[in-house]
Amino acid sequence: MNKTHGHVGWVFLAAALATSQGACSKSKDSGDSVNQNQTKEGPEDQGPELPRLTGGDATRGQQVFRFETFGNEGFWTDAVRLPAGVVAAKLTPVQALQAGLSVNVEALDDATKTAVANELASQGTSGPLLNDPATTLALLNANAVIGVVVKDTNGDGRLDVASGDKVGVSCALCHAITDGSVVKSPNNLGGGSIGKQIDGPTPHNLNVGGIFALAANTRALYPLLQVKLAANGNKSIGRAPSDQGLTETSTEAQVDALVSNPAFYPLGTFDDAPDGTGAQQHIAPFFRTDLAAPWGTPGDIARLENFNNLVYTVLLDPTSLVTPDGRAFLQALGGVAAGNELADDYLTILKDTQVQGKGGVVGEGFPYITATLLSDKAGTEEAPVGLRVNEDALRDLNAYTDGLAAPAPGAFDATLAARGKEQFSARCTRCHNVDQSKRVPSFIVPMKALFPGYNPTVLAERPAEAGVRPIAFAPIQDDPATIFDDKTVVVEASRRGEPRGSAMPLLFDLGRKDRFLHDSSVVGLTSLLDPLRGDKAPHPIYVPDASQRTELVEFLKSL
Repeated sequence: MNKTHGHVGWVFLAAALATSQGACSKSKDSGDSVNQNQTKEGPEDQGPELPRLTGGDATRGQQVFRFETFGNEGFWTDAVRLPAGVVAAKLTPVQALQAGLSVNVEALDDATKTAVANELASQGTSGPLLNDPATTLALLNANAVIGVVVKDTNGDGRLDVASGDKVGVSCALCHAITDGSVVKSPNNLGGGSIGKQIDGPTPHNLNVGGIFALAANTRALYPLLQVKLAANGNKSIGRAPSDQGLTETSTEAQVDALVSNPAFYPLGTFDDAPDGTGAQQHIAPFFRTDLAAPWGTPGDIARLENFNNLVYTVLLDPTSLVTPDGRAFLQALGGVAAGNELADDYLTILKDTQVQGKGGVVGEGFPYITATLLSDKAGTEEAPVGLRVNEDALRDLNAYTDGLAAPAPGAFDATLAARGKEQFSARCTRCHNVDQSKRVPSFIVPMKALFPGYNPTVLAERPAEAGVRPIAFAPIQDDPATIFDDKTVVVEASRRGEPRGSAMPLLFDLGRKDRFLHDSSVVGLTSLLDPLRGDKAPHPIYVPDASQRTELVEFLKSL
């Protein structure tokens, strides 16, 4: 649930949904300035605190975070056919770890724990148990693979994928790691490990695209991928070349090739905008959510529970987009032609691949998600496609993630970090607080201030009644910096009265992270702060002196 990019004339998503309630008042102008009122501790005026749904039960919220699917196992099993793909690929536990998936050792029975421990002690990860596809199924059936949830859909009282039980996805897939107490992850980055589950941190090695490619019908994820539409001149925007954008006639092999290519779908990223753009962005952490707002990289959603509802009702089951309210949602924000084309193409794929919705009829009975129909609120932040999952569950989830502690920092030089704090106070407090226990400033930093090279071209006008700006993009041929702007082409904070730009992230847990900015385009904190990136690059906040740069890096690692 991090932040992302978008494209060419068309659809929307989470940006226009947000209602004006709770809108932050900062940077209302569309220029290149940011909040000038600051102290050495941070911005003087953070804007009003955005409303929150409170009063939930954190204990129940943990179960929601880890295991609640709201019925999306129908989508992931019957439409995407992920478990069928896992079986066909004969995926081993070692291969699952290599894909960035993690295993919660506390979910295993004592016999399995002992067997795994003994094998690791004698043979490491080369032993037969961790290289047997049957072990993968056993781990799934134990609900030990974090975020991949097996449900007893056949009602026999046990969990068994081989017997027809379905597999869904929960929040934990993208927002949990382990302590690595059994098997550490590569480069100690998160994801791809075995140990006790830790909820909240980003699994930076999670290969979302590679996991998608395992599925037997990756085509069913069409609205979340980089596609090209006739309404947009048969062009596409994303990390893949424009002419390689997918269409409704693309083969499964073509779709798999695109999503499994890390150059097109980088590790640790997910596209959280079903707008047909290749809009993958680095997955955000999900601890101390009480300190963060608004939501989505462009700051398009004011309230956490509304962001979570969007994830459940659209991102984890995009078949909601072929419903009347889903179509209206796309049309209003992308225009009738492009919105209809995307929905029509998607429905064609679902029919061509013999996807049966609820009721067992091909091409009908969508979505799979269990939610209340609120057609009168369709298109709003509260129910973008006219659906709202259980309110108590959303309240409980808020309570849980609000209370999740940020991880303790890893190794850092305390003396250098103390000096680095001075660098941070001098250079970074126009947008960020020194005291990370304070609420993150809620104003949106305009794109031009954040990305001096931003000079967009208008690609398409949007319906005036949608209340959003024209769709625009800064297409710099063969320049990777272009990706930085993709997330705001369609999805931005117009409806909240905010500029096209970016919301600010939490600055915790940076020591575990090796790729920076929402598009993962900068490798390492040192590089992020190095003026060699140029004065037109995204986030050109630099420390020219190398020793001072090192000090600031150590301070950031200490948070």
